[in-house]
Amino acid sequence: MNDTARKKLWEDYAKFRTADMREKLIWEYAPLVKIVAGRLSMYLGYNVEYEDLVSYGIFGLIDAIDKFDVSKEVKFETYASLRIRGAILDQIRKMDWIPRTIRQRQRQIDTAMKELEQKNGRPPTDAELAAHMGISQDEFAEWQNQVKADNMISLNEYLEQGNDISSEKGMGSGFGAPEGVVERSELKEMLEKALEILTEKEKKVILLYYYEELTLKEISRVLEVSESRVSQLHTRALQKMKTKMGNYIGILD
Repeated sequence: MNDTARKKLWEDYAKFRTADMREKLIWEYAPLVKIVAGRLSMYLGYNVEYEDLVSYGIFGLIDAIDKFDVSKEVKFETYASLRIRGAILDQIRKMDWIPRTIRQRQRQIDTAMKELEQKNGRPPTDAELAAHMGISQDEFAEWQNQVKADNMISLNEYLEQGNDISSEKGMGSGFGAPEGVVERSELKEMLEKALEILTEKEKKVILLYYYEELTLKEISRVLEVSESRVSQLHTRALQKMKTKMGNYIGILD
């Protein structure tokens, strides 16, 4: 469907709101759900099936279609992406499927990282972290894969603290407010400092994922490594960046 046809469909739906028009809009924007689910799956690793994330996201898309105001100067794709993401996160939170042991492991990794960084004056390697924690490197790699789920909960908590840009009152001109400009300036500065502590491969993963918006599979092809390795590099980078960015780490979604 081209832009003209899509615009007319929205105008007609705003006037008549028939079930047939609603279904056409759902089919038209269904690919957006797959994109959002794919990006969130980076945090969750293999803990939740991608197809499940898509099914949760469909409810967010339907909600966005029902609530979207075509008279507002907001792109539907932007509005819907936030609703889709919110629906997926809500379902993940309701499931409460993250074992307590995984959350404990996340805290252990964070504590070990801080202790070694203070001791050595630099971010520790995976081998150093594993040795400090008294586990093998293979076991440490498995822990990193598991704590992706806890990273997602951290993102959830960040959104619930009132920083979620998906709040409808923040989707208009509020982005241009002076305090918003200051916050973005501070975030940019923190992000630049956080990137400095990453290895070259970790930095490439972050830049390709958040700036170039490549998928996990695409990044694995660019770096010529496995998807699981890209996922590990992403988790490791976020753990390092957390020490520099604090709660701002949640903005990386």
